[in-house]
Amino acid sequence: MAKQERAARTRELLVHAAAEAFAREGFAPASLTTISKRAGVSNGALHFHFESKSTLARAVEEEAAEVIRQIARSDGRRSGALQRLVDATYYLMSRLDQDVVVRAGFRLSNCAALRDRSADLRGQWQHWIEQVLQEAEREGELAAGVPAADAATVVAAAMVGFEMLGAKDRDWISTGRLLPFWELMLPRLAAPGVLERVKPAGTPFSAQPPA
Repeated sequence: MAKQERAARTRELLVHAAAEAFAREGFAPASLTTISKRAGVSNGALHFHFESKSTLARAVEEEAAEVIRQIARSDGRRSGALQRLVDATYYLMSRLDQDVVVRAGFRLSNCAALRDRSADLRGQWQHWIEQVLQEAEREGELAAGVPAADAATVVAAAMVGFEMLGAKDRDWISTGRLLPFWELMLPRLAAPGVLERVKPAGTPFSAQPPA
């Protein structure tokens, strides 16, 4: 059991060290030697767990993708669709700001060398936004004349824009960026009766993974 725990700990150290390297330098410049040194393990230990830099990058992406899965598993009973959307953006933005694995996972989504990767984080995030806005449309939460598809395009593009700009300037992925965005967007998106209920600053749930 102790051996299994050590192996799991070594793998965790390597994934985190790789995420730091990928987030700081990008996939191509990051070296396995630098990653192993940052993790405090030998190159042999690295290759025992990961056969190549690509497989290590996919492990980083997979851990980051779990954040999107947490959002997608929300059962929707605690609030309406639009409030869940607002809360989810705050939750994801806080994770991008505070968790280098999530930050690196999204950065790897833009890497040409990993086109065959299994995790498309931006695509998963966009798909969830589309689903929740379709739900909002079905439930009558969207303003008249606002199609769910158009709303999803705008929201997804803005969120990906924040994330990509944040790769160079961390201020772009601070949650403070979201309040003015939602204060501008919600009056256009939400039906009048719904607008009164949706909190553009998020609810207490926005700091937690969705239930």
